[in-house]
Amino acid sequence: MENPKLRKWHDEWLLEATIDEIQEKLASGVITSVELVQMYLYRIAKYDIDINSVIEINSDALHIAAELDKERKLEGIRGVMHGIPILLKDNIDTGDKMHTSAGSLALANHYAVEDSFVAAQLRKAGAILLGKTNMTEWANFMTFGMPSGYSSRGGQTLNPYGAGKLDVGGSSSGAGVAVAANFAMGAIGTETSGSILNPSLKNALVGVKPTVGLVSRSGVIPIAHSQDTPGPMARTVKDAAYLLETIAGIDSRDVASAFNSKQTKYAEQLNETSLKGIRIGIARKPFTERMSKHKLSLFDEAIDVLQNVGAELIDDVSIPSAKNRWGLEILTYEFKVDLNAYLQATPPSNKLRSLSDVIAFNYEHRDTMLKYGQKLLLAAEKTSGTLREAEYIYALEKELYLSREKGIDYALEKYELDAVLFPGDRGSTIGAKAGYPSVILPAGFVPNGEPFGIMFTGTAFSEQTLLKIAYAFEQATKHRQIPKID
Repeated sequence: MENPKLRKWHDEWLLEATIDEIQEKLASGVITSVELVQMYLYRIAKYDIDINSVIEINSDALHIAAELDKERKLEGIRGVMHGIPILLKDNIDTGDKMHTSAGSLALANHYAVEDSFVAAQLRKAGAILLGKTNMTEWANFMTFGMPSGYSSRGGQTLNPYGAGKLDVGGSSSGAGVAVAANFAMGAIGTETSGSILNPSLKNALVGVKPTVGLVSRSGVIPIAHSQDTPGPMARTVKDAAYLLETIAGIDSRDVASAFNSKQTKYAEQLNETSLKGIRIGIARKPFTERMSKHKLSLFDEAIDVLQNVGAELIDDVSIPSAKNRWGLEILTYEFKVDLNAYLQATPPSNKLRSLSDVIAFNYEHRDTMLKYGQKLLLAAEKTSGTLREAEYIYALEKELYLSREKGIDYALEKYELDAVLFPGDRGSTIGAKAGYPSVILPAGFVPNGEPFGIMFTGTAFSEQTLLKIAYAFEQATKHRQIPKID
């Protein structure tokens, strides 16, 4: 950096800075939000060329930062997110100069007419939307065999802990990499089944997959309304909690959010490092099967830590649906309905108005669009688009029952648990099918440098409990390490 002040702050302070630490510096006046944006942009320019996580920069970011700096001086701050740069996954609408494409060249020229609920909540809180991140195209619901982090628009995103060697995770791949590499304070990803939890695991982050309905999905390019949810990805539990409380809320455009009955200040309740009185069930079979000895050892070490901080552990809890082979019926049937509704609401300048239009575009540009095919898009297009099929209705009832009454709720009630502990993100499908929350966080590294993590899952709207457990574990371990990308 040419500016010696910014170079000093970048080299000596910026990396791994938390929201509280950033706000302390902003409040004292030693740095400004404009300077903060400049430092993150510098990191993107210098280091992202090799790992390809950020797909677009907000051209208004510096101007927004300047306005927020002025507001801070004249009126004070709006809250903890005031002047904090955040990245968004490329399937989240922003009513500005940035595109929203779900990583597809089919939507490369699509501008949303208004902010998604998530983007609006962040702006209202004073956050700076720094840019959009690459993702597995169509949130990994385009075909089978597409690598995590690949999209026709953004190319291949790579894991900063082992570029080209370690799986980057997906589908919120760019969000995971960018936050791990300190290109922003945090990011908002989306999940249908594993798409926040998996890249958080692979990039040594804290990821929160919220209860379906806690965070509105309006303005998010969808897969399936039964399971879709945005959620935060951050370097610490507290920062993830700050982001979650910022984006949560009731939205008249998303009927699922009506179940979100109260607003919670998740972060301010993270002050206890003891888990005395908390009961956690350890899910082993079949989730530890075919795990390496190194990961099994890290999982056992994590269990010891939880016991040392006071948690009451119940080992090898039974989940009746643990070995169920979860299908794609719900996603396949809902995708056509939900995507068509989204595309119909886009401005007339977007010529693609339906899933069939997307498929046709891909065929017309097969050299760039069909590197891995589009089998899932074709399967979804074959459905009626009315959700009238018996196969869909039967699958919806079956999977809700198996994931709740014979899944997470069964374990919680039988063993009187506050949460279930899983190794890595194994078990994420059960929580996704149930619409229940999970929190994942770092739990060490295996010898080849691959991050390992543990995941806590609970019943609907138990985010506060899960964050409390994760926070206590984090404070006792501090496993996260900065990837070596210099």
